[in-house]
Amino acid sequence: MFTFEKLRVYQEALTFINKVYSFTNSFPDNEMFGITSQFRRAAVSIALNIAEGTSRTRKDFNHFLDLSKGSCFECVAIISISLKRKYINQIQYEILYSSCSSLSRMIANLKKSLLKTHNPEPITI
Repeated sequence: MFTFEKLRVYQEALTFINKVYSFTNSFPDNEMFGITSQFRRAAVSIALNIAEGTSRTRKDFNHFLDLSKGSCFECVAIISISLKRKYINQIQYEILYSSCSSLSRMIANLKKSLLKTHNPEPITI
């Protein structure tokens, strides 16, 4: 098992991706290459950046977590747009928004824990 697969935030990101794919299946066909695609890419980006970051130095991992958080914020904007366009209902909005909020907090907490650890950076030769 890879390190990132053990992270709760990564598991939550996978759950969020499943929700996004499920809800966007009912988006209008004319949005397939617009908001549907963008929403899915942003959601997947959260998990991908967490995964990639674990293979890097602490400083780089911190940067990849910033990217994950940015993708999370992008999803929040898309969730709001989707509600305004009536692609999702209020209940779906609350489910997705709550998931993004939780992911954002988890990413922030992981970033804080990286700052607290005193393990040295990997040595490159």
